[in-house]
Order: sequence, then structure tokens, then C-alpha cells
Amino acid sequence: MIEPILFTTDLDEAKIALDAGITSFIVDWEHRGKERRQRGFDTEINRDTPEDLLRMATLDGVRLVCRLDAWGERSTEEVETALACGATDLLLPMVTAPHQVEAFLAAVDGGCGAGILVETVEACACAAELARFPLTTVYVGLNDLAISRGARTIFDAVVDGTVERLRAIFSNTAFGFGGLTCVDRGEPIPCRLLLAEMVRVGADFTFLRRSFKRDIADRSWPNEIERLRSEQRRLSRRTRAEIDRDRAALAGAVKRWGHRA
Repeated sequence: MIEPILFTTDLDEAKIALDAGITSFIVDWEHRGKERRQRGFDTEINRDTPEDLLRMATLDGVRLVCRLDAWGERSTEEVETALACGATDLLLPMVTAPHQVEAFLAAVDGGCGAGILVETVEACACAAELARFPLTTVYVGLNDLAISRGARTIFDAVVDGTVERLRAIFSNTAFGFGGLTCVDRGEPIPCRLLLAEMVRVGADFTFLRRSFKRDIADRSWPNEIERLRSEQRRLSRRTRAEIDRDRAALAGAVKRWGHRA
């Protein structure tokens, strides 16, 4: 099953999610340079704090991921703070070179899980080198990757084979990309088609963010999470013809969106 990781710092929301079977949460510290980098794009910029991480760490039996800022002068201190606040996993965004990952892993020093976001042209180019590091997770950040590549849509990397190629390179690492919402929702790309591609390439996890929270507002969390899992089970039993049909449908949806952009 693809593990859903919910962006939240709200304990009440997290408890609702826990009751629905979601046990992984992410506190997002990445903001340095992000507003400038993503200006004019439909993205979400969080400003979560160490206090948010400490509060979320009071939940028992959860996986608590902290996304840091890109590697820089204060990164070692940031790693130490995140560990002290109870993070079980750290994610390093905007990687551009292997030496950043080497320094990141040295700072973590086995204190928790350590993963990276592949979301730059440079990271894609050196992916084989990055795959040699003992990473616990790799997530392809479609928003920043589209900006870095100058792509028409954020899903170009999904339909042009980039994500599948990265999955093959990081074959021994938990791998994720994109995000999901309720299985019958998703705009402009239907959630079911994106989920179908996640199942096809063997994604291990994904994110639940703005779209999911908006779409589930008037629905039952347990029901919607079970619907996502049921759909995954169905998708895993597809024939080759059905897989090819779903891939073609996804490519068509992305192409139509790109023409409107």
C-alpha cells in the first residue's frame, strides 16, 4: 500500500487522521527562498516552526517527518533542532549536488531517517550518484521540478518518463511523488489516474495536502482513506491493456491541461 503522509501541524486534524488509519505526518520548515522561486505559480508555502514539531511529537506511535530548508550555512543546526524536537525522519529539499547529501547525512549521523527531494534539473542529472547514499526516502517534487525544467505543467515529468526513470535509479529506496485527494476528485488531473500511475511505477508513499483537505472537508476520513486503499488494490490487479489505457488517459489529461496553461 502507498503510504499517505499528511501535511499538518493541527493536533485535532492529526487525531482525525489517525482514527482513519493515517500514521505519518509532515511538518514543513522549508521557506527560505521559496516565495521568490515559486512566485507566480500555484504552490503552497508553509512556515511551520520547532514548536509545531514539538507539539506533533506528543502523538504516540506516529512517523513524524520534518522537511528542512535547502542545505546551507545553518543546516547542521537545523538538523540538530529537528532531532531534538522529535522528528523521526528528515527531508532535504532542493538538492543540486552530491556533496549536499553527504553533508546532510553526516549531520543526521544515523539519528533518524534521512531522505531527499529530487526537484531540480541538477538532481535529476546526478541521480545515479545520489542513489549511492544510504537514503531512507526519495520524493520527486513535481512543482519545483517543473519550474527548474521550464515545463508547461507539473505533471510533464510523470508522463514523459522522468519519474519512472528516477524510480528505477532509486530502486532500493522508499520512493514517492505527487499527491492524492479523494479518489473521485482531482482537478485538473483526476486522482484515480495519478494513483494508477503511482501503482504502476511502484511508489511507496505520497503526500496529502491542500487538495485533499479541501475535498475531504465534508466527507468521512475513514471512508475516503479506505476508498483510496480499495482503489489501490483494484489498480494492482489490472491487465496490461488496462494499465496502458490508464497511462494514455493520464497523458491525455496532462496534454489538455498544458494546452490551457
